[in-house]
Amino acid sequence: MLSKEIYRDGRHQWFVFGRDPDKPDGIIDTNQYMIKSGDKALLMDPGGIELFAAMLAAIVKHVPVDQITHIFASHQDPDIISSLGLWDRTLKGATLHASGLWEGFIRHFGMDTISYDAIPDEGSKVTIGNTSIEFIPAHYLHSSANFHVYDAEAKILMSGDVGAALEGPGAAMEVEDFDAHTAHMRYFHQRWMPSNKAKNEWIESVSKLDIELMCPQHGRMFRGDDVKRFLDWFNKLDVGIANN
Repeated sequence: MLSKEIYRDGRHQWFVFGRDPDKPDGIIDTNQYMIKSGDKALLMDPGGIELFAAMLAAIVKHVPVDQITHIFASHQDPDIISSLGLWDRTLKGATLHASGLWEGFIRHFGMDTISYDAIPDEGSKVTIGNTSIEFIPAHYLHSSANFHVYDAEAKILMSGDVGAALEGPGAAMEVEDFDAHTAHMRYFHQRWMPSNKAKNEWIESVSKLDIELMCPQHGRMFRGDDVKRFLDWFNKLDVGIANN
């Protein structure tokens, strides 16, 4: 599995994990992210049960497992969080941050030791080590209760399924040709995101943030001017279309 540091300052680091060559056929490719600050770490959308062993092996290269104190699930889907039951057996005293609306569903993946921090619909903030991050509402994009993670210091937005793309194995981790990349994003956004109203409200909210790197849960990351290119492209796209 690819494991790469994507941000570092004197207070904290960001990592991305993905492009696992041993991933079973027929399962969607996913990106996992982690923030490390001091002796704490937040694991974001840790992935499906089939990725657990590869993820654990990749993570311990950067942080001892007992320092993974927080997990974030952008929403309830199995590609996001079906590994929860295995993390529950591995971590001691960790906290899962996810929408309160999905708590009764996510607990089906298994939670005996991990505690649940129910994020309210309006979002919230949490401190990881020496760093404060914000859970940004992204409801109906594509889940009815959905959140993204914004780090104002690093200028990074972990954008869940917004910005996702469907590509073959081995695709690059960052967008290299935005116009060409739209072909890989269009169907995903039109079919899995049901609401133009929700889309437009999210764009208005996110446009006020200072973002250098936008990190979706599938596909490639957007850096610099490609973040604004994505917001402009998404603004013009009709979503909630089943036949196209």
